[in-house]
Amino acid sequence: QVHLVESGGGLVQAGGSLRLSCAASGRTSSGYLMGWFRQAPGKEREFVAAITWSRGRTFVVDPVKGRFTVSRDHARNTVYLEMKSLKPEDTAVYYCAADSHYRGGVYSLDNLYDYWGQGTQVTVSS
Repeated sequence: QVHLVESGGGLVQAGGSLRLSCAASGRTSSGYLMGWFRQAPGKEREFVAAITWSRGRTFVVDPVKGRFTVSRDHARNTVYLEMKSLKPEDTAVYYCAADSHYRGGVYSLDNLYDYWGQGTQVTVSS
């Protein structure tokens, strides 16, 4: 069992920055894929970014590429989502997730992730 806890969300003005953290505990493994998803009001949950725990290979969705950066810290067992130049359309609940069966290939489907955090709200005002 893996327990994920997100933090770092909040209210920020457009153009501002936030760094989300996802602290992992329990049976974490170097083979995991750690993902970030978000869900805006009235919309489906969507993939934002992911990173392989062992090699640090990253995947970032096009709408946030160049503004969002995903990273991990092995010593702290924590994954980060650094968000810059935030826009009102980035407003959403952001979720951290872990895919414990990742072996390459598809990384953006939420049904592949078997552990989820509780989410953290990010609100960007215009």
